[in-house]
Amino acid sequence: MARTREITLGIVQMRMSTDPDDNIARALDGVRDAARQGASVICLPELFRSRYFCQEEDAVHFELAEPVPGPTSEAVEALARELDVTVIASLFERRAPGLYHNTAAVLDGARGYAGKYRKMHIPDDPRFYEKYYFTPGDLGFRSFSTPHGELGVLVCWDQWYPEAARLTALRGAEILFYPTAIGWHPEEKAVHGANQQQAWEIAQRAHAIANGCFVVAVNRTGFEPDPRGDGGIEFWGHSFIAAPDGSILAMAPDDEEAVIVQRIDLEQLAALRHGWPFLRDRRIDAYDSLTRRFIDD
Repeated sequence: MARTREITLGIVQMRMSTDPDDNIARALDGVRDAARQGASVICLPELFRSRYFCQEEDAVHFELAEPVPGPTSEAVEALARELDVTVIASLFERRAPGLYHNTAAVLDGARGYAGKYRKMHIPDDPRFYEKYYFTPGDLGFRSFSTPHGELGVLVCWDQWYPEAARLTALRGAEILFYPTAIGWHPEEKAVHGANQQQAWEIAQRAHAIANGCFVVAVNRTGFEPDPRGDGGIEFWGHSFIAAPDGSILAMAPDDEEAVIVQRIDLEQLAALRHGWPFLRDRRIDAYDSLTRRFIDD
């Protein structure tokens, strides 16, 4: 008889309001909905407690930060314990005055707080001014052992870096989770929109293939105006779950809130890695230059 290690994954794709309490309440409702549908591991979008404040540089937004563990992680932890599920919750972490991180906490059922990952790659682009707010992570790339499998957690901009996916997989991760806040500048959408979204999806599906892992990308949706009154970001939703062969198993719409669940079998990892033995054939003796910024000699 074939072995199985089946679990059900849950995605909560949200449209954020200006009220943090409302966002937290709706996030918890989404977790309950996913759990009712059978999900045992559930991921929320990046920085789900608020609208995406990084569209501007304004010190007032530091008031949104909190310790991790802290009030929001503890509220999610209590629900995860009640439902006996694992929840990945992305939060604005206040570590000390003047020192903040973009952090994802893992809340693991009866076990409670299992640890956190601090976002390693911090972008700085128009309307994505994250370097003003976040210090790059210093916990390294991590995999969290849970009753449901080995869970690797990365955050948004990390998803463009094959090194991040690979190092997390080498830690034993069977599923790579990417809580995300990504979207279009409306003034660019007609020209660049389709290609931008396609590139985002392809990059993460490639991580699934190259590492023989499942990948779960969880985005927000809806238009959020730039607080300065200069346009805004149309978050493109499109949250999805990809199998180790890169195929899409489930996908949320671009422009609606959604709770998506998908049953997977972690035994597929071994079968795919036997057929595509990328980890076996790595030339670890030849990769020293990866630690250099650029090879120009």
